[in-house]
Amino acid sequence: MNRQFDRNTGLAPALNWRVLALLNLYRVLVPLVLLALYSLGGARGIGVNSPQVFFGAAVFYLCFGLGNVILVRRRLGSVTVQAILQATVDMLVSMLLLHAWGGVASGLGLLFLLPVGGLAFLLKPRSALFLAAIAAIAVLADTIWQQLTGHTDIASYATAGLLGIVLFSIAAAASFVASRMRESEDLVRQKDLDLANLAELSQYIVQHLRESLLVVDGADKIRLINESAAEILGDDHAVPGALVGEVSPRLLYSLTTWRQSERGENSPSSFVAADGARVIQPHFAPLGGASPGPTLIFLEDTSLMAERVQQGKLAALGRLSASIAHEIRNPVGAMSHAGQLLAESPAIGPEERRLTDIIRNNSERVSTIINNVLQLSRREATKPTRLSLGDWIDEFLPEFCETMQVPDAQIALQQDARELEVRFDPSHLHQVAWNLCENAIKYGEARAGIRVEIKLGRLSPSNRPFLEVADRGPGIEVHAVDRIFEPFFTGRKGGTGLGLFIARELCQLNRAILLYQPRGGDGSIFRIVFSDPRRWEG
Repeated sequence: MNRQFDRNTGLAPALNWRVLALLNLYRVLVPLVLLALYSLGGARGIGVNSPQVFFGAAVFYLCFGLGNVILVRRRLGSVTVQAILQATVDMLVSMLLLHAWGGVASGLGLLFLLPVGGLAFLLKPRSALFLAAIAAIAVLADTIWQQLTGHTDIASYATAGLLGIVLFSIAAAASFVASRMRESEDLVRQKDLDLANLAELSQYIVQHLRESLLVVDGADKIRLINESAAEILGDDHAVPGALVGEVSPRLLYSLTTWRQSERGENSPSSFVAADGARVIQPHFAPLGGASPGPTLIFLEDTSLMAERVQQGKLAALGRLSASIAHEIRNPVGAMSHAGQLLAESPAIGPEERRLTDIIRNNSERVSTIINNVLQLSRREATKPTRLSLGDWIDEFLPEFCETMQVPDAQIALQQDARELEVRFDPSHLHQVAWNLCENAIKYGEARAGIRVEIKLGRLSPSNRPFLEVADRGPGIEVHAVDRIFEPFFTGRKGGTGLGLFIARELCQLNRAILLYQPRGGDGSIFRIVFSDPRRWEG
């Protein structure tokens, strides 16, 4: 809210100009009425001592009023200059009309009342009283002149004095009202300034909060959104006035669910950010008592929260892995050694030799997994390497199919962009992709046709590379979605609950993120979103 005030009067300029416009209306109507009375038989018995003076003054007053309408409408000059000009003309013309009609006894002294009162409203108290004094002196002087020329008697002095008192009273009252209005306007101006400062401060705080928040009205329109929330929902669409359903259908679904639950607990439903690289958990808070009414929405990046929550779990995992690593390595080493000895036997054929190769490869893989778990628990530095994702997947798939005894036809590969470079530790990527593909095979065994679909491409609009593993299994129950990446949580009998947890942690070590997304028509999609290639460190 922004108000401007006249320096001299202290009132809002619009109010000053409206007062001047009303006085101009008075200046147009008065001469018209007087001229009409004059044309009807000498003003109905009221003598006009100087017809020429009366007619000239009335016509001049009418022309001045009409001309001043243009000046006031275009707001030429300042209010003070206009007030002084009008006061001068009002006093002069009113005095001439009063004199021409026989002085104060004619009753035309009332012509002074409205100009004095209106102009006193615009001028400072001292100037207003000075204007009233000039009007009173002018009336008294004309009364003396009329008495000396024999046009009136001594009783007119009482009328002139009474008129002077009335003029002073009107000027004082108008000044008092104007003074109170100035005080009120000053208070309003200060309140407006405070509100403007508070609004700017609130806007600054909201826009620079690390938390992402937005305000949605009862019609599901965005009323306020900060930069962080706009980045999550999409900078091109998430703007004030946009519909939430058009910006993020999943957020609208969560909001509707929360409202239907009578504003109870926040909906556990989460959604993926516009860049496809973050999982967002919304939290809702009502604003006001209307239903549906404005709602404050906090958008929480669950990856940051999960990282803090799982620090303690990592410590426990570190102690566990350190204690059992030795016990696991010994039998794995024995199996690997036995496989090597068996492979050296001249009595085995090609089929048995292929089986010994599988034993050796998987023994090495188990040893690598143990090392990765230990590295994960200690948060050691990774060894990221620049990889061509297309070439890497071409080497990975034959090995996986041979080891898992999966026909090539059971895995479909789609590459939207062949030339994809990522920065990732090769052993970590191998372990993560193996875990995801193995889960897809296990959960998709009951379905016919393609069990695993692997897709490579870039996310829009962030342009970040991704690797996606999709299956047509039964999917993950809604209540378990938020827990699938927790350590030791498993949705099937016999599972350890460490596979997805380690996979996500390995991704985080390589500045990537592992996301889950339900698949239409049953099934699951796990997507590895790699770090932004534009931010690779040399």
